[in-house]
Amino acid sequence: MASFVLMGIIFAIFYFILILPMKKKQKKLETVVKSLKSGDKVIINPGILGTVEGVDEETLNVRIAEKTRIKVLRSAVAGLQESPNREKK
Repeated sequence: MASFVLMGIIFAIFYFILILPMKKKQKKLETVVKSLKSGDKVIINPGILGTVEGVDEETLNVRIAEKTRIKVLRSAVAGLQESPNREKK
């Protein structure tokens, strides 16, 4: 009986320390990806920086250099770029 209680406590610790924060981060990323619009600066997996130029239902047209544009799936977006003049606290 004590081992079931101990396992329950361990699961609760893992849930609140690992699983819950990951779910919150994933939900925030989904919200960001859904609200992308032209002009947003994004980071594409595996670390490509670019600017959104067109938005479709499933894909994004991203400019990664002056004359280089790529079409990527929305699921490839890792997040928004931080502005360089913004201080981290």
